Amino acid sequence: MATPVKPLTKSEIIAELAEHNGMTKKQVVAFLESLNDLAYREAKKKEKFLLPGFGFLKLVKRPARTGRNPATGETIKIPAKKVVKFTLAKACKDAILPPAPKK
Repeated sequence: MATPVKPLTKSEIIAELAEHNGMTKKQVVAFLESLNDLAYREAKKKEKFLLPGFGFLKLVKRPARTGRNPATGETIKIPAKKVVKFTLAKACKDAILPPAPKK
């Protein structure tokens, strides 16, 4: 069985971006923080934030529904609420997993 590959840590991502773009690590951290702030603010205000080539955050209203308590089997009411969903852009999907050839 192959050992799982660990994802990059935040500091590794920052170092990689700084080296690739000729920036200091402080500049990369400031940029990422401002990008996050912009994404959160726009998703909250406009209910959608698009990051071209990567995907978008979307605020979705989930309706009330009935569910089951798995421990007791009792039927319960689940209230309506807002949730945040992330959808990958087609370009991102194709770059990671190229589309299957058509038959």
